[in-house]
Amino acid sequence: MSLYKNSSFLVLLALLYMYAPVSSGDVNVNETDSADPRRQASSFSPAAAVVVVNSPVFKAGEDSLFSLNLLSSFPEDPEISEYCSQLLKIFGQRYSTYVNCLVTAARPVQVCQKCFSSYGILTDTYVNISSDQMGAGNESCRDSLLRSDRLMLVYLLYSNVKDIWMKSDCDKCITKGSQSLTNDTLYFLTAHNQTITCFNKYQQGNQTDLCKDCKTSYKGLNELYSRMETNLTMCIDIEDAMNMTRRLWSKKFNCSFPREETVPVIAVSSFMLFLPIIFYLSSFLHSEQKKRKLIHPKRAKSYASLMNIQNKLS
Repeated sequence: MSLYKNSSFLVLLALLYMYAPVSSGDVNVNETDSADPRRQASSFSPAAAVVVVNSPVFKAGEDSLFSLNLLSSFPEDPEISEYCSQLLKIFGQRYSTYVNCLVTAARPVQVCQKCFSSYGILTDTYVNISSDQMGAGNESCRDSLLRSDRLMLVYLLYSNVKDIWMKSDCDKCITKGSQSLTNDTLYFLTAHNQTITCFNKYQQGNQTDLCKDCKTSYKGLNELYSRMETNLTMCIDIEDAMNMTRRLWSKKFNCSFPREETVPVIAVSSFMLFLPIIFYLSSFLHSEQKKRKLIHPKRAKSYASLMNIQNKLS
């Protein structure tokens, strides 16, 4: 029995000795395989490793790391040429310049008189992008920059600033081609500056003197504004400037003056008020005159003539 146990123990030792190198080799192979992804991951940036570990979509492994490597080295859009790419860059710079101008000219509103130059330059750039005519190198950028995606971002950006320009009615204050302000606009701005200068002169003093001495300039400014409103030559800059001036005149300085156009209105209203009284009075007088007239019947007249004839005969 002891001999059997000893032989079994010797067989077990022999088996362990035979399989020991194989198992150690397997371990080495596994360690080598597991070390390969770590060496591959070390060639990427730390941010990519964080994405692989923490992302719920990407799974850590050789395939995902290979995909991230492709994304990081993805080339630019092959449909956009060098000329169109430079034109897009110029559009972005001029768009940023115009938007910054709009922000600085928001209050008081002076978007037309301060930003018309930058808007004109931006418009020229967009015309070059959207035109069918060939540019430098016989290239057209309309399809590649405006129609290559569903969003059409360049078109959307320009439409927004154009909508602001149209709602501001800046074309009524700017000459064609966005070269300069119109003569009517310059004349109004000059009159407005004179009125504001008069306000500032008497602002710290007696407001009664302000209402008296600034009445002429303020009245002329109102008349000029009314003519421009009638002729449709008024933009948002003029409208905002006039509203601000009227608030200063009436609310801050408590000034007022009678409006001349109210006189005809009062006269017409008074006439319409007394018109029913005149009508009923004339009707009453006319009826009294009819009552005073005596109406002689025809029978009485004929009887009187018959009596005269009988008297003559007798």
